[in-house]
Amino acid sequence: MSIIYEYPIIERIRTLLRLEDLFDKAHYFLQRSHPRDHHAALLAIFEIVEVAGRADVKSDLLQELERQRQGLSSFRTNPDIAHDVLETVLAEIALASVNLNRLTGKAGQHVRENEWLSGIKNRSAIPGGTCEFDLPAYHHWLSRSVDTRTKDLTDWIAPMLPIRDALAIVLKLLRGSGRTQPAVAQNGQFQQMLAGKTYHLARLKLAGDEPGVPELSANRYALMARFMVSPIAGGSEGDGKSRQALHDVAFELTLCNL
Repeated sequence: MSIIYEYPIIERIRTLLRLEDLFDKAHYFLQRSHPRDHHAALLAIFEIVEVAGRADVKSDLLQELERQRQGLSSFRTNPDIAHDVLETVLAEIALASVNLNRLTGKAGQHVRENEWLSGIKNRSAIPGGTCEFDLPAYHHWLSRSVDTRTKDLTDWIAPMLPIRDALAIVLKLLRGSGRTQPAVAQNGQFQQMLAGKTYHLARLKLAGDEPGVPELSANRYALMARFMVSPIAGGSEGDGKSRQALHDVAFELTLCNL
């Protein structure tokens, strides 16, 4: 078993990774049936609205999909390319672009304009703010049938799914662009010069039983990783502070760019 740590090097990819995580959480809890699961799904939808609304995610995704379409189309005449796979990817890009272009207004605007949802969203920012005595109408909704709640949640997230589908394509192409190399952090420290080449994402793959957790920083000149060991927080196990690993840490490094 292994663990993969991903580190966005540019802000645009950081936003896409956050949205990917939130869509995954929303989907996971939406598929479940307990009212607390559907509460968690709704909170994830609220976060999607916030993250997607902070930047022009739609415009960025459309530009990147078009750039990828143009780049991949140039391989159509290459005899060494699996053309069926290439055409499938191009078709996925075309469909994602069409669906994104159909979106109108700001991402999640339908949630912001729903007074009932906005009330829940505002209360959810307060610790314990969604108790039944604060939001009796929300408590009533959570008491409705699983099918009713599932349909409502599906309706609320559906207008934002073109964003999910588009970012899934972009991140898949990004992750597949890298070349993996073995590396060793001596005494918990690693540095690699980048010779001015721009990368968008770093992926570190470690053995599952490796206690060192990477902290990474990067710019156009160098990538630096420091591995920290976290003690068990609280009790008699220590002060809960992380300390730099003093052993050599073997890992696989993949640098990706679009």
